[in-house]
Amino acid sequence: MIKSLTKHGNSLALVIEKPILELLGADADTPFEVSTDGQVLILAPIKDTIRREAFKAALEEVNRRYPKSLKKLAQ
Repeated sequence: MIKSLTKHGNSLALVIEKPILELLGADADTPFEVSTDGQVLILAPIKDTIRREAFKAALEEVNRRYPKSLKKLAQ
């Protein structure tokens, strides 16, 4: 995909279409880390690490409490 920059006040903006944002799991409120190697611009969404850790802990608890039931469901 080839994109062009768009004038936005005194700056330039890069518009990211909704399908790409959905692939990244990002929306208008998602912060992005912007970096470069001097030739390439890299945009990476910053994921909510606190939420991810809470989900991981909850998943481990469910697996610990209900291993037999989960095994039956998997079969």
